[in-house]
Amino acid sequence: MKLVHAADLHVDSPLLGLERYPGAPVEQIRGATRRALENLVELCEEQRVGLLLLAGDLFDGDWRDYTTGLFFAEQMGRLKRAGTRVALVRGNHDAASQISKYLPLPDNVTELPHAAPHTEIYSDLGVAVHGQSYARRAETDDLASNYPQAVEGLLNVGLLHTAVSGRAGHEPYAPCRLETLISKGYDYWALGHVHQREVLHSDPWVVFSGNIQGRHIKELGPKGATLIEADHGRIESVTSCDLDVVRWERCSVEAQPEWDADQVVDTVAQQLGLTLSAAGDRSMVVRVVVEGSTQAHRELLADTEHWQARVRARASEFERIWVESVRLQTRPLLSAQRLATRGDALGELAQTLQHLQNEPGGLERFLPLFEDLRNKLPIEVKQGALGLRLEDRQVLLDALPDVEGLLLSTLLDAGDGQ
Repeated sequence: MKLVHAADLHVDSPLLGLERYPGAPVEQIRGATRRALENLVELCEEQRVGLLLLAGDLFDGDWRDYTTGLFFAEQMGRLKRAGTRVALVRGNHDAASQISKYLPLPDNVTELPHAAPHTEIYSDLGVAVHGQSYARRAETDDLASNYPQAVEGLLNVGLLHTAVSGRAGHEPYAPCRLETLISKGYDYWALGHVHQREVLHSDPWVVFSGNIQGRHIKELGPKGATLIEADHGRIESVTSCDLDVVRWERCSVEAQPEWDADQVVDTVAQQLGLTLSAAGDRSMVVRVVVEGSTQAHRELLADTEHWQARVRARASEFERIWVESVRLQTRPLLSAQRLATRGDALGELAQTLQHLQNEPGGLERFLPLFEDLRNKLPIEVKQGALGLRLEDRQVLLDALPDVEGLLLSTLLDAGDGQ
C-alpha cells in the first residue's frame, strides 16, 4: 500500500522576482504551480497510490476567481478516477477565514474540520488519519496536543500544518514540541508550512515534505512530495519525489586571485551548464554570485552593469536557464585587515568597517540613520518574501562586505599597498 504526503501547493501563487525582467518566460512562470500539481497527480496515478495526504496551504489565500478552485477540483477528479483518496487540512494561507469562495470537491476528498481534531478511518487501507484544519490564519494554539492517541491495529498518520518549535523564515503557527508528536504513537506525521524538506525524526517518521514548487530565490533546490510505502501496518520506505517544473538555484563561483574578468565570465558559464544538467529537463532560475579575492575585482567594479550583462548573454546560450540576478561580490587582493594597520584615514575607515562586522552591537547605532530612507521607499519594495528590510540588523550586516569592497577599492589606486 502506498501513500503520498504533500503540502504547500500554493496553487496560482505568483513566482516572485522574475516578471519584472525583460524577456522573462512569464507564461511558464505563471503556470508553474499548476503544472507541479499535475505532476503530483501523475505521481499518484503511476504509483497507484491509495491515499494522498495534503498538509495545508493548498491555495495562496482567497482566489482571484473560480478558475483556481475549478483547476484543483479537476485534479481531484483525476485522482478519483485513479482510485486515490485524499485527506487534507487547511493551513494559514487557506484557513476557513481566508477562502471566501467555495466549490464542492469530489467525494474521494475528505477535508478534516477546524473545530477540533478529527480521525478519519480508511478501513480497507488499514489507515487512520488524525488532523485539524485552521479556522483562522494566525493559529497560535498547540493543535497537536489535543490530537488523539493512535488507533490500535491501524497505520496511524498525523496531518498537521505547523512550525513545530519554530523554523526560520516561517511564522510560528500551531507551535508544538517534537516530543508531543512522538508521544501520540503515530507511525507517520505529515507536516506542512515549512517549504524546505526536512526529516525531524525517523522512528516514528516526522516529515516536512516542503512545497511542490519553489516560488522565489529563497526557495532553492528540488521541490516535491514524499512517497510512503507500507506493508501490514508498518512503514517500509519513505522517499522524496521531485515535482517542480521551474527550479531556483544559486550558482556560486569563487574567483581565483589571478583571474581577469573574462575568466570569471567563462567560469560562470561553465558552472551554469553543470547546474542545468543536474536539473533534468526543468527550466532553471539562477542567482549568480561571484565571490573571492581576485585581481578581477577592480575591472568588475569599474563597469558592473557591463559584466552583469556579459553573464546574462552567456546564460542565454542555454535554452532552459534564466538569470534572476548577478551578484558581483568579489574583494580586492589587498585585504581590509592589512589596510586596517595603516595609520592614515584609509586605515581608520578599514578599522571601522571591520569593527562593524566583528563586534557585537557595533552596527546598532547606525540603524536609526536608515529610518528616513526606509520611510521613503515604496511599499512594494518593503513587502513580501523579497522585501528590503533596512530595519533588520542582519540585512545590513550581510551588506557590509559589499560596502567594504566598494569603498576600499574606490579609494585605492590600482597599485596602492600591493
